[in-house]
Amino acid sequence: MKVVYLTELEHLEVANGPKPKIQNPNALLIKIKSVGVCGSDVHYFKHGRIGRQIVKFPYVVGHECAGIVEAVGSAVKNFKPGDRVVVDPAISCRKCRQCQVGRYHTCENLKFLGTPASATSAGLDGCLSEYIVMPELSIFALPASFSFEDGALMEPLTIGYYSVVKGEIQPEQTAAILGTGPIGLSVLTILQLKSMKAIYTTDLIPERVAIAQKMGATHSFNSDQVNAVSQILEREPAGVDLVFECAGEQATIDEAIELLKPGGTLVLIGIPQAERISGDIDLLRRKEIRIQNIRRQNECTQPTINAIEANKSDLSLFKTHRFAPEQAQAAYELVGNYQDGVIKAFINWD
Repeated sequence: MKVVYLTELEHLEVANGPKPKIQNPNALLIKIKSVGVCGSDVHYFKHGRIGRQIVKFPYVVGHECAGIVEAVGSAVKNFKPGDRVVVDPAISCRKCRQCQVGRYHTCENLKFLGTPASATSAGLDGCLSEYIVMPELSIFALPASFSFEDGALMEPLTIGYYSVVKGEIQPEQTAAILGTGPIGLSVLTILQLKSMKAIYTTDLIPERVAIAQKMGATHSFNSDQVNAVSQILEREPAGVDLVFECAGEQATIDEAIELLKPGGTLVLIGIPQAERISGDIDLLRRKEIRIQNIRRQNECTQPTINAIEANKSDLSLFKTHRFAPEQAQAAYELVGNYQDGVIKAFINWD
């Protein structure tokens, strides 16, 4: 089968690889149809690591995907060959101390598609290939009204869903989203299903500022052109109730602390390149800011699918670029360099 390998920093190439086999009776063989290019994939592409997870070349990246069931293990109950499915990239053991308390996303033995091994977790090749094998617990039915690209979008949307859940939204609250790439727009998509008083967004890329406005932001600001913090505080003098930091930058973390009202919640979603971040402890303490870190998502795939389907959420504005597997290098360069107004690029298989 065809596989797209990361063979060295910033270099992807297509080669033949072994087709995976079902070895567990609870597993399924999935023929991949669409893969989304995620910012975390680009971290591995450009830097070869995220924190303690370091790539050993050659490696297969990718974790946002949807496809068709090719074959099923003998113990699979809910799927059959030909079914269209969404893949949750996480595989938890369901036995460890974290799993026993329902924290499957911080499983002590967690495997995650396209994530290299570290001292605390096993590695797993990604989904940038024609076929993958996954356990039934990681597979969800793709609604008939969804395209395969919609299915691949469910993974970032689940992070948006989980982030909103952890933010503990109350009716008529105000929020700011700092960074409106795919994750920030996923948060915006889910927030729009809540009774929010106002949702403010910021970004540095003009196309993303415009798309956030089209997707329903109350106001969307270009932080390169205006002082977005001043603009938001002019409209919300007491500050906002929640800030979803989706850029992973020290500057936006500082802006978030400034924007929050006393008792507000800072939801950290973006992945910083720096090993450490900081904050104005005087403001954090005096405002009694609650900080909620986000680690991917936890059991939110089906609720996200249900919410998007029930509300007929329009996902078309996410979809800006499409590539064939042989064009993966161009796709990753485009996303990694924020070119051509890219929001979400997809690598689609025949």
